[in-house]
Amino acid sequence: MVVTAWLTGNAFLAFAYFPHWFLNSAILIGLLGLVVGIGGSILFFYFLNLCIEGLPSRFSEGVIPYAFLLPGFALIALLLLYPAVQTVVYSFANADSTAWVGLDNYRAIFADPGFWSALLNNLLWILIVPLVTVSFGLLVAVLADKLSPAGEKATKSLVFLPMAISFVGAATIWGLVYAYSAPGSAQTGLLNAVITSLGGEPVNWYLLDTARLNSLFLMVILIWLQTGFAMVLLSSAIKGVPEDTIEAGRMDGASEARIFWRIIFPQVRPTLLAVFITVLILVLKVFDVIYVTTNGAYSTDVIANLFFRKLFVESQAGQASAVVVVLLVLVLPILWYQVRSFRQQEANR
Repeated sequence: MVVTAWLTGNAFLAFAYFPHWFLNSAILIGLLGLVVGIGGSILFFYFLNLCIEGLPSRFSEGVIPYAFLLPGFALIALLLLYPAVQTVVYSFANADSTAWVGLDNYRAIFADPGFWSALLNNLLWILIVPLVTVSFGLLVAVLADKLSPAGEKATKSLVFLPMAISFVGAATIWGLVYAYSAPGSAQTGLLNAVITSLGGEPVNWYLLDTARLNSLFLMVILIWLQTGFAMVLLSSAIKGVPEDTIEAGRMDGASEARIFWRIIFPQVRPTLLAVFITVLILVLKVFDVIYVTTNGAYSTDVIANLFFRKLFVESQAGQASAVVVVLLVLVLPILWYQVRSFRQQEANR
């Protein structure tokens, strides 16, 4: 079992550090990685099972669940918990993490107006994006449910289609929508092309007088991406509502709006909450959209992009770690609330 894990790990290190052994072929490396990864996992759990079966029966029955969970917990500890603890430790170190500086990094970022601007932008993203995304997803799910089966499938497919696009790809697409050229020249941006064709003047959508509107135009990108995700889950929840409760409401003379708010909505509320919190956590970590479009310029910076700039542009590892710790502190209460809500839902079933 140990030998299998050692061989699998060394195979992946060979893929990473010696690609010329595999003729620098991405396809070959990918196929071998797939075979080694899946095969190595099968062999690992096979030998693990043999080891457990060799133990006394009473002892093996109690150990086997923990033994099979142990690799997953070990990976979580290695890839999530250890980096998190290390980041907290580095937040008290200097720029190259070679000496302790105490709370200097936190004093530096809290004294930086750019940090507070990014924090305010994150707050605006939190207040707007999850609410609008879930609202649009719920609206599409309800309306699509009223269509014919063919119309419902077509509508949901179109709304869900942006989910197949990466954040970078979506930001690039919307960059073309928002593109700006000086007045009098050809407008390649879709919005400005429409405006100028109607006799208006082109608008620089990332450089408006009201700075926070710049962030609003970037929020549209994430809302466009995530509405399909919200729609699919909420549509499934709506279809899971017992039909007899809806028919009972109709027999009592309730309108469709009243049926939705009094019968359907309370039963899909747990799913609604789960989708809302999932999008909220995604919003707290938003980075790709900002980096590709404005890179934080024009008062559009967010915490994740500020961290990237501190670490890779300014080479301030200590301050970058402090920024991440602040983000972690903001995320933890939301994660705690999500876990608590899930436990309450399980207890009520």
